[in-house]
This record gives sequence, structure tokens and C-alpha cells, in this order.
Amino acid sequence: MASAAPALEQKLSRNPGKIGMLIFGLALLAGLIYTVVSVGSDLSTVRTTSLFPFFLLGVALLTALGFEFVNGFHDTANAVATVIYTHSMEPHVAVVWSGVWNFIGVLTSSGAVAFGILSLLPVELILQVSSGAGFAMVFALLIAAILWNLGTWYFGLPASSSHTMVGSIIGVGIANQLMSPRSGTSGVDWGQALNVGKSLLISPLVGFFVAAALLMICKVLIKDKRLYEAPEGDAPPPFWIRGLLVLTCTGVSFAHGSNDGQKGMGLIMLILVGTVPTAYALNHAVSASQTADFLASSQQTAQVVSKYVQPSAVVADPRDDLTNYIRTKEFNANTMLALSQYINEIGNEVREFKMLRNVPSDKMGNLRNDMYVVSETIRLVEKAGQTTQFDVDDKKVLANYKKHMDLATKFIPPWVKVAVAMALGLGTMIGWKRIVVTVGEKIGKSHLTYGQGAAAEITAMATIMTADRLGLPVSTTHVLSSGVAGTMAANHTGLQWETVRNLALAWVLTLPVAMLLSGFLFWTFRRVF
Repeated sequence: MASAAPALEQKLSRNPGKIGMLIFGLALLAGLIYTVVSVGSDLSTVRTTSLFPFFLLGVALLTALGFEFVNGFHDTANAVATVIYTHSMEPHVAVVWSGVWNFIGVLTSSGAVAFGILSLLPVELILQVSSGAGFAMVFALLIAAILWNLGTWYFGLPASSSHTMVGSIIGVGIANQLMSPRSGTSGVDWGQALNVGKSLLISPLVGFFVAAALLMICKVLIKDKRLYEAPEGDAPPPFWIRGLLVLTCTGVSFAHGSNDGQKGMGLIMLILVGTVPTAYALNHAVSASQTADFLASSQQTAQVVSKYVQPSAVVADPRDDLTNYIRTKEFNANTMLALSQYINEIGNEVREFKMLRNVPSDKMGNLRNDMYVVSETIRLVEKAGQTTQFDVDDKKVLANYKKHMDLATKFIPPWVKVAVAMALGLGTMIGWKRIVVTVGEKIGKSHLTYGQGAAAEITAMATIMTADRLGLPVSTTHVLSSGVAGTMAANHTGLQWETVRNLALAWVLTLPVAMLLSGFLFWTFRRVF
């Protein structure tokens, strides 16, 4: 399809109305006030004579939110392409509507994707996030991702923010290992990277084939020919078709917020822990009853783990043993003994202060790192099948204990979610048109039909929501654009191969380019911080 119809082109070029801009501005202002007040309340407990940590916090947060802002250019815009090109919603109404459901998706997200991505990072950089190496890591990741996303957006290519972030993380991991080859530093967790890579690789194929199959099934089951026709002029589709398309746009927007919105959250939490650990290293919202449950679970878990310790095991420093296990993934006889001892040590320390919020500021960061090491050890031990000798009840005890540990360390304050949602929404409002035009006009040779739009969006919504439950990142961009391509192929209307080649080229180049960018930036920043 060469270009949009004149009526649609006019719609795409129309400025948003004053009322819409006023509502959007008021929503942004309310979110900004809430964020500033929440941050001020959190930082009121921080006692420091230097303003540098707060300056560094501000710069890092702006960089992280800048990534989400650029993410809004790309991925959020995909959700509205089908409703705009089928005249189901006015462009600016669709963008605002999508923004609202992105916001809701971000607020209700679990955080599993955010912390799943963080597990790709080298363990010593996470444990030393407040050091120069930690800040070099965070800035290298974010700036590399922003640069690549801006470049692909400029050329109207729906590149994947998920691919970009994963590539940036791998680049930092490799650079970290190459810069200190003899010091025992870790690089990339290739096992976790492989799992994430599989989800990013398979999801576009799922989008293509499932959307194509869904369209063909609809043709057999739904005989209303209007569903398979392209829009005529700028008239909206029949009511039931319009409702279906608006519903699928809503679902994709919600799913995008729930999954993609988390990609920056984990890095924001690293920034907060690194700059102001007093306020954010541990979850101050953990109640007295939850703390009591944790202490009981800690004692029970230490006893369970000790049952599986071999008599020959000897440990000098349990933290060193467990950190080394996380880095190398090499399980030995000492691992279980170190885990049992460390669980006891953490339990005794929490018991001394009775509540997490009572832990002294100079011990917050260390306790958080201790909990992180134990939680990661349990995750990796279970993943490697080292708990196969555990009976069913013992496995439940271990899972319950890890749940308590994650509650204390893997949390996301509500204001972080609000700030991320605002950044996504603002990015979408400013940069939506380039990606929408690519998805709506440049993938297929014919105009998008109602059925094609619905099939692509239903597939994208289901795929993203499934990945969110599994704690895996997927690309809204790739799933939806490949879904549109799949419906074009199923409809035998043809694909614009130049666009398909460009999309494939962006998909192929994203990982290596992001790796090179972030690795170079990490090397550069290590000489600054």
C-alpha cells in the first residue's frame, strides 16, 4: 500500500484538541506531584552531609525514565495502529486510550519481568551497585538502549526495546569479564540469557503463525463478510467489529504496560539501592507480622537445608562460597552448608532489629545483598535440579522462604510505576506516528482489514500476557508487526518485502549493536567512575 488515504492522512496530521491536551497535562501534573511527594517522603529518613548522592540519583532516574520515554515511541504505538487504520478510533483518542491502559498495566505489574532481566547481570555488579562499577553498568545499559531506540525510531523501524535491553546487558557482562579476566569476575548468565533469548526469538514466530491461523479459523466460523473487508473512506466499521478492535487494542495496551513497562523498573530499583540504600535497599512496607513469619520460616528453612549437608563440607566464609556459586554455577559439597549457615546469619540479624525499617542505615545495603545472594542461590539450586533429593514438604519450605526474601528485596514502590507509566505515555504522545504508519501501511500491499487487525492484536495480547505470567520479556513490536505480516500472508494479499527486510535487519542487528554500544560505554564509564 503506497500511502494512507487522504482522509486518514488528514487524521494522522491533526493536532490533538485543547480538551485532550488539558486532560493529558493534568494527568501528567498529578503524576509528577505524586512522584515528587513520594520521593520526598522516602528520602526524609536519609541523613547525609553530601548532596552528590541526590544529584547522581536525579541524573540516573532521568536517564532511566528517558529509556521508557523512547520505549513509548516504539512499542506503545504498535497497539494503536490497527484501530487507527480501520477507523475504529480517532488517532489522538486512540493514543490517549492506549496510554490509560498502559498506565493500568504498569500499575498492576508483578515485577517478575523486571527482576528476571536483572538476573542476567554479573552478580558482583549487582552487589556493588553503589560503587563506580555499578553506576558505569547502569548508565552504559540505559544510554546504549536509548541511542539504538532513537536511531531505529527515526527511520520508522519497529525495533524491539526488549532486544535492545537484553543486548545491552550482555554487552556489559562481556565487557566486565574481558576487563578483569584474572580476578574471577563474572560475565553473562548464559543460561538465563538463553531463556530470555528463546522468548524473544519464538514470540515473533508465534505472532506470525498464530495470527495467520486465527484469521483462517475466523473465515471458517464467522461468515460476516464485512470482517474481511478493508475500510471504505473514513467510515467506522460495524458496531460489533469496532467493539472487537477497541477491545483488542485495550488488551494489547494493558499487556504492553504490564510487560514492557517493567524493563526499566528493575534498573530504577538498582539506581535507588545504589544511591540511597537507606530508603530503598529493603522493603520498609514489610509488616511486623510478615517479619515474624519470615523469622519462623528462616529457622525452619535452615533446619531443612542442613539435612542435606554432606559430612565432608567445610566453609570458611558462606557469602564467598555462595557468591562464587552464583558466578560459576558450579555446585559442590560446600554449597548447602554455606546456604544453611547464611540463612541462620540473616535470620539472627533481622531478629536483632525486629523490623526491616529498623535496620541501621549503614547495614541496610549489606543486609539487602545478603538476602539477594541467598535468594539467587536458591533459585539457581532449584533450576539446576539440586533439590531433587528434597521431599515435597521440604521443597515447600524452601519456596516459602524464598518468597519472604523476595518480598524484602524485590519490590517496586508505587511511585516508580507511576513515573514509568508517565514516561511511556509522554513518549507515545510525541512519537507515535512514525511506527503507526509503518505497521499500518508498509507491511502489507493492501489496506489492513478489520479481521486482520483483530487477529494480529488478539495474538499479541495473548502472547504478551502469557510471557508476563512466566516472567519473560517479549517484544510487543515484533509480536504485533509479525502478526500483521502473518495475516497478510494468510490473506494472500502480499507483503512489502522492502519493509519486511528492514524489520528483519533491525531484528538481526539490535542485539550485536546494543552489545557493542553498551560494552564500549561501560569501558568508557569505568574510567570515569
